[in-house]
Amino acid sequence: MHAIEGALPDFHAIIPAGGVGSRLWPLSRAEAPKFLHDLTGSGETLLRDTWNRILPLAGAAGVMVVTGRAHRTAVQQQLPELAEVNIVLESEPKDSSAAIGLAAAILNRRHPGVIVGSFAADHVITDGERFRQAVEEAVAVARSGYITTIGIAPSEPSVGFGYIRCGAPLAIEGASHAHLVDSFVEKPDLATATAYLASGDYLWNAGMFIARADQLLAQLAETEPLLHEGLLEIAAAWDTSKRDIVVDAVWPLLPKIAIDYSVAEPAAAAGRLAVVRGDFPWDDVGDFSSLAKLLSGGRSGDLAILGEGARVLSDASSGVVVTQSKRLISLIGVTDIVVVDTPDALLVTTREHAQRVKSVVDAIKQAGRDDLL
Repeated sequence: MHAIEGALPDFHAIIPAGGVGSRLWPLSRAEAPKFLHDLTGSGETLLRDTWNRILPLAGAAGVMVVTGRAHRTAVQQQLPELAEVNIVLESEPKDSSAAIGLAAAILNRRHPGVIVGSFAADHVITDGERFRQAVEEAVAVARSGYITTIGIAPSEPSVGFGYIRCGAPLAIEGASHAHLVDSFVEKPDLATATAYLASGDYLWNAGMFIARADQLLAQLAETEPLLHEGLLEIAAAWDTSKRDIVVDAVWPLLPKIAIDYSVAEPAAAAGRLAVVRGDFPWDDVGDFSSLAKLLSGGRSGDLAILGEGARVLSDASSGVVVTQSKRLISLIGVTDIVVVDTPDALLVTTREHAQRVKSVVDAIKQAGRDDLL
C-alpha cells in the first residue's frame, strides 16, 4: 500500500474519465469530452479539479484513471503526476460497471482488501474540505462491510437528478451521517421532487461509490456473472505481457450496464448499501442550463460568459454564451438564451430546451457526420 501523509490508509480512488457529454455539444466532442474542459472559469479542466480534490485522500500513487485509448495523451498532459501503471485504457466504451469493475479488479489483485472509491471526472464540487469529510465517513462505512455511496443534500427540488431514499441510521464509528439505503428513485417530476425535499428523507444520487474492492466485485458476480468473469480474466493478465491480447479478446464481449443497476440497486435491495450525506455544493453540469446556473451563481437574470478572450455585447439579455472563437457575439433583448460558438458548429437554444441538445447529436449521428461529433 502507498503511504502518503494525510492520505487514508488502504484507500485508492478511481476516476472514470469517459462519456462525451452529448447535452454539451458542440463544446463537448468525442475528441474533447466534457472532462477535458474548464467549465467553471477556474483555469483548470474538470479532470484536473477532480484530481486536486482527491489527492489529499489517496495520494498521487493511489489514484487510477480509466479512460478511452484516444484520450490517453490528453489525460497524461492534464495529470503528469499520474503513474503509468494507474492508467487503464478502454478500447471502446462499455459503461460504468466495466470501467469501475476493471479498476477494482486490478487494484484488488495488487492490494488484496483495498478500499476503492469511484468519483466521476466531470462533476463540479466547490467545497473540498466537506467533500473530504464525506469520503472519510464513507470509507469508515465501507470498512464495516457496506457498499457505500455519497448522497448530496438537495438544495432545491431538482428534476434533473436521480434520488436516494434514506433508510435507518447506521451506528458506525467515524460515520455520523450514515444510513442504510432504502431505494433509488429515477428523475421525478417537479411535484414529486418538491415532496422529496420537504420530507428530508431523500438525497441526490451523485454516482459516487466507496467499497472494499472484493465486495464490489462479489456484488457484480451475483448480478452480472459474465461481466464479472471477463473483468477477472482481464485483471489477471493486466500486469503481464499478455494484457493487450486478453483485453482485445475479452473487452468487446463485455455487457454494457451502468453501475447503478449492476451494483447499487441490487445491493440496496439486499440491505448491503449505505449512504453518507454530503453537505457540499455539487453539480454534474449535465446541460447548458446547469452551466448557466453554475457560472452565474444561480442569479437568473445574469448573462454568463465562458471562453478565453470572449467578445460579447449584451443588452437586456440573460442566459449563457460559450465561445471558442474571437468573433463578436451581440445579444439584444433575449432571455435565458444559450449560444455556443465553436469553429465548425453553432448552437442557439434556450435554457428551457437545453436537455434537447442530445437530439441534435442523434440527428448528426444518423446523417453520418462523425466529423462534427
